[in-house]
Amino acid sequence: MGSQTNAHLRTGQSGENLAAAYLQQQGYTVLHQNYRYKRAEVDIIVQKNDLLVFVEVKTRTSDRYGYPEEAVNSRKEELLLSAADAFILEQGWQHEARFDIISVTLTAPPTIHHIKDAFH
Repeated sequence: MGSQTNAHLRTGQSGENLAAAYLQQQGYTVLHQNYRYKRAEVDIIVQKNDLLVFVEVKTRTSDRYGYPEEAVNSRKEELLLSAADAFILEQGWQHEARFDIISVTLTAPPTIHHIKDAFH
């Protein structure tokens, strides 16, 4: 079981690194990776001008079991919202914020699907 967990973590980390690189190519500045607040975690927080974006990254090795973005449920959304609120308060952010989902499928080459404004 331990090696499966490690492989899962490596898969997730690979996806997050690819997503962060992709966002930088799109002109975003990465402010934080793996931001934690209580039991919530935001995979990537980026900024572009006056927009703060909280990004949930979902990674799969194939799309055999459905698309990665389908794994974001309402409980996960609530956790993300609470972490985002904490970060906004902590930073004194006064501008717009958005929630995106980036799904990464680790095929060769990897496929990145960016869903902007995924939920509110």
